Amino acid sequence: MRELKVVEIRVSTGDTSPLVVLAEVDGRERLLPIWMSHGGASAIFSATEEPDPSRPAIHDLAWQIIEASGDPLERVELTGYSDGQFFAELVFGTRRLAARASDAIALALRANCAIECADEVLDQAGVLAETETPPDAPPEDEVERFREFLDSVTPEDFTGGGDQP
Repeated sequence: MRELKVVEIRVSTGDTSPLVVLAEVDGRERLLPIWMSHGGASAIFSATEEPDPSRPAIHDLAWQIIEASGDPLERVELTGYSDGQFFAELVFGTRRLAARASDAIALALRANCAIECADEVLDQAGVLAETETPPDAPPEDEVERFREFLDSVTPEDFTGGGDQP
């Protein structure tokens, strides 16, 4: 398992599906782009903001229930990938619950717990980050190159064939 962090949430108003990009914390600098529904991306985005205690979103309510149970959420794991779909599990000590990747990521952000990913998933669906930056190039150039990369890829680039990097 490799620890990941959310580095970008991209939602557009066009026909393009929302995209959440995770990056390895300490590793080969792979990125894991996950296309998802607008609802899933919205939940992840809202988990990065302060919750409204008087009107909690569903992920905030789920987190409150988890906290009240006394069985803390230790981490979430992205455990599988098949035909463009990611599979995740919520890990509570020795218990595991299956979850959609978007729900698991939103809960991890709200709970401030680790997001981990199976090596096989990163091997199948991960992409290497472009790390060759001229020594005197400002960091904005690197971010812009990554955004250009995201604009040029589609979900179909990560399905079938198994010949991804």
